[in-house]
Amino acid sequence: MPKAIGMVELTSIARGIETADLMVKAAQVKLLRSSTVCPGKYMILIGGETGDVKASMREGLAHGGAAVVDQLLLPNAHEQLFPAISMTNRIERPGAVGVLEFYSIASAIEAADVAVKAADVTLIEIRTGYAVGGKGFVTLTGDVGAVKAAVAAAVKDRPLLVESVVIPRPDPELLRTLL
Repeated sequence: MPKAIGMVELTSIARGIETADLMVKAAQVKLLRSSTVCPGKYMILIGGETGDVKASMREGLAHGGAAVVDQLLLPNAHEQLFPAISMTNRIERPGAVGVLEFYSIASAIEAADVAVKAADVTLIEIRTGYAVGGKGFVTLTGDVGAVKAAVAAAVKDRPLLVESVVIPRPDPELLRTLL
């Protein structure tokens, strides 16, 4: 399983597609997501060993140039981030729900990493910019105390935070839509 996550976000879709191609050719990385994000930007998410992700990121940043609007490198990403980004996390026992909303995709991914390292919670999803106006948001679940602790850790010193909530006992219909 990959240990590092890298992300490059660009203002140009054409340049983004070309940059994604160069990034995956530059090193042994897995392309986690390569897609348009609102409003008209392009995001490339990669995973792999830290050295490979760094090499791929160097290539992406160099080629992206002035079109790069955001970037992220998490050298020791928590293992739950990968399935949460791919929306494939299996939730065995849902409980309280925490939601973290950010103006930045990179901020959401970083906050998810902090949250899952801070408390015994399970990431449900990390939504990355598509159909949410370029924002990023994280949903997670666990017992109420753990969710509160994870959300508190994740929002600390986050200037691009829009809102965070903890729902102690979510309605089963709401849970169904989140899972």
